Amino acid sequence: MKGNSRNLLLWVLVFAGILFFIQSVRSGRSLEEELAYSSFKRLVNEGKIVDLRVREDLIRGKYKTEDGKARGFRVVPMNDPRLVEDLEKAGVERFSGEIERGWINAILMNALWIGLFFFLWWFIIIRQMQGGGKQAMAFGRSRAKLQTGKKQKVTFADVAGCDEAKEELQEIIEFLKDPAKFQKLGGKIPKGVLLFGAPGTGKTLLAKAVAGEANVPFFSSSGSDFVEMFVGVGAARVRDLFEQGRKSAPCLLFVDEIDAVGRHRFAGIGGGHDEREQTLNQLLVEMDGFDTKEGVILIAATNRPDVLDPALLRPGRFDRQIVVTMPDLKGREEILRVHAKNIKLGPGIDLNVIARRTAGFVGADLANLINEAALLAARRDKQWVEMKELEEAIDRVIAGPERKSRMISDKEKEIIAFHEAGHALVAKILPGTDPVHKVSIIPRGPALGYTLQLPTEDRYLTTKSEILNRLCVLMGGRCAEQLIFNDVTTGAQDDLAKVSEMAQKMVCEWGMSERMGPITYRKKEAEIFLGRDIARERVYSDQTAQAIDEEVKSIVASCQSKVKDILTQNRSKLEMLAKTLVEKENLDGDDIDRIAKGLPLDKPVSDMKSSEVTPGEKGSSPEGAPSPAPTPA
Repeated sequence: MKGNSRNLLLWVLVFAGILFFIQSVRSGRSLEEELAYSSFKRLVNEGKIVDLRVREDLIRGKYKTEDGKARGFRVVPMNDPRLVEDLEKAGVERFSGEIERGWINAILMNALWIGLFFFLWWFIIIRQMQGGGKQAMAFGRSRAKLQTGKKQKVTFADVAGCDEAKEELQEIIEFLKDPAKFQKLGGKIPKGVLLFGAPGTGKTLLAKAVAGEANVPFFSSSGSDFVEMFVGVGAARVRDLFEQGRKSAPCLLFVDEIDAVGRHRFAGIGGGHDEREQTLNQLLVEMDGFDTKEGVILIAATNRPDVLDPALLRPGRFDRQIVVTMPDLKGREEILRVHAKNIKLGPGIDLNVIARRTAGFVGADLANLINEAALLAARRDKQWVEMKELEEAIDRVIAGPERKSRMISDKEKEIIAFHEAGHALVAKILPGTDPVHKVSIIPRGPALGYTLQLPTEDRYLTTKSEILNRLCVLMGGRCAEQLIFNDVTTGAQDDLAKVSEMAQKMVCEWGMSERMGPITYRKKEAEIFLGRDIARERVYSDQTAQAIDEEVKSIVASCQSKVKDILTQNRSKLEMLAKTLVEKENLDGDDIDRIAKGLPLDKPVSDMKSSEVTPGEKGSSPEGAPSPAPTPA
């Protein structure tokens, strides 16, 4: 808006300058002195006339003043046949005649100024209405961006960790390259492909790779680009997008975050957004109307397929729905190799180790991890990235940077140490839990300390005993505080929230309660969709709700009692682990194994109360995908 105002002011000044120039020319003409014919004849007889131009209706020229300067004059002529003889006798240097100008000549002389006026009016008024990002005269045009092969092309070589999704999309590529191969057998290629999955799994990158592999035009837009405050704009933009696609066929149309325009119709309280529904109706018509022989394929991406309108998902529109899942161990290693192509990695780098320590990471997380490691190495003036930077980057991505400047009192530091030692010791003693990789009491992000457990492999199923062991590990910090200090702190807030949530899922969703039976008392965990979920009633009675609460409380209390017995029987190991934590601040898996087995460490451990180590004096090299146990605030 500020740029438009400046442009408008500039052109107003230019227009004013032109008017000033025209006025100056006209005023220059008006400086000619009006003379009577008698005065003109006297000047002729005196020989003062310098230049003269005679017309039937006007005489113009210049004469010499007393100081010798030339001055313009104009005279209305009279019937004087001897004027030429008088001019010759007076020795006038230059005199001539002029043809009288008609009305056509007058129009031609002023056409320049008239044309200039209309040009400035068009430029200032019309162009300014269209410019400035407002598109006042072109609201109905699609805002999709055309990406051709001239730009840096993305191919399947740049996409890793989703081999199944690439195989599904390979058919689309083959059709765009050779449509006759499918058409001669009577087969029809899918009109639309819906990519859905967790944020950061690479849905948009997959769509770009399809266009790059097929080497066809790629129109990309967002679902929010279609909806405006003006009625009918969204539908017009949908029509324009498909029209552009038909002109550039074969091509791909990509709509990111299609849930912004493709949500359930009549799902909102009070009827819904009419303009968005008009846009969705037009999208449905266009997808059902264009022929696959035209070579126009629509690819859409969303994180919320559950809120899309069923008419959009039926065969004939989005025929193929592809789930882009979170990468497994092999996929994470491939993704790391793709993002590490332009990074200088030092000798001894094992990306398989990093992949094992990043369970639960998606492609965007792994890209951020590699970038953070490169920044850390550059900050330390290193020639390449080493394992230390990669391991520390894992903690930075998940828990945030170390807060070395945060001063913690010796008493709070002791509480934090016992809290984290409780988590680690219970995890080490109970069978079936993920191995403890690292324990730290250095503040990082919102946590004052954390315990990292690394899964040995990717798991897709979890048994009841494993879930109960996880509950026990989460309760280890709270029980350790109560056992040692005979009091509790606020540090277990996040632990208790996770315990409560997991215990409720055991009873209400997973059917792992003998008392409640194998019945689901709650719908699948998902975000509330306004108008569809908010009015649903509870499907069980108040007595059942009370029984659910009692069963959840019973599971948590049973785990708490089990953890208290474990820590009481291993109190000496708990104290040794906490004292070592206060001194070293970071313990790896080998150190924890030694203490859990009752073996002394190589370095003697000083008495806890005489320790004066403060957080931040020693660095840490985080390793693994964290399951951080929050500590006292």
